[in-house]
Amino acid sequence: MIDLAALQTTQAVAALAGLAALLLLESAHPFFELFRARRERSRHLVRNLVLGAINSVIVAVVFAGLWVAAAVWAEARGLGLLNAVGLPPWAHALGAVLALDAWTYAWHRMNHRVPFLWRFHRVHHSDAQMDVTTASRFHTGEIVLSSLLRLPLIVALGVYAWELVLYETLMFAVVQFHHANVALPPRVEAVVNKVIVTPTMHKVHHSRWQPETDSNYSAMLSVWDRLFRSFRQRERPDEIRLGLDACDDDAFQSVAGMLRTPFAHATPPAPPRRTPHRNNPHTGDVA
Repeated sequence: MIDLAALQTTQAVAALAGLAALLLLESAHPFFELFRARRERSRHLVRNLVLGAINSVIVAVVFAGLWVAAAVWAEARGLGLLNAVGLPPWAHALGAVLALDAWTYAWHRMNHRVPFLWRFHRVHHSDAQMDVTTASRFHTGEIVLSSLLRLPLIVALGVYAWELVLYETLMFAVVQFHHANVALPPRVEAVVNKVIVTPTMHKVHHSRWQPETDSNYSAMLSVWDRLFRSFRQRERPDEIRLGLDACDDDAFQSVAGMLRTPFAHATPPAPPRRTPHRNNPHTGDVA
């Protein structure tokens, strides 16, 4: 019998340990020089983590119990795709992780395509000082919407509660890693990004140049971007400009400002669809 409480504790400890380790690594070997002073970095850290803490409390109080109840209800009745095909436990768990990661890719891509969703998601992209704390910087509205959609997804797939916690633990560890202000050596990067999303790969996604913003949607496994032709690389990642042009004002960076962002008219309701011109100085290859 899987100890769900122990898994949830492990998830929390892993998240805190990952945050601490990556903050230290960013301090020792930053890829970008993002902050002029320690105070500026501390303010950025506190803002992002306060928003992340608000979201974590809402998920823990409102949605975690609902997710477990949905998973238990579906399991007791043999509902869901994974239960219908009669997989052994290891294959069921692997299928759950892959299916949940595919959904996360699809949801992320929708957040860039649907004007209403982009209003909330742009809070995440408005961070021009992207580091490991940006992994926690999501508007509460986006978290609530994604959490609600998890309920029918859990039932439709037949995901067990412990599989959901396992996926969340693995996924968030990779999300913290690829938001960190670090980079892998080029040869290591070329291998690792064949499997998981890397910091260099995700920096492209946080570029101000729209064709790059609309690429590299994967959260954990990078295969989805290659499979659905949204993978993009940059020959000179050190030239990437992070953030959103219309959200640089400090009014959009405070916790209150981030919460107000979806209701402000700082940017168009959705990013325009544009095709890169061959003479554009930004370089990238779409798989």
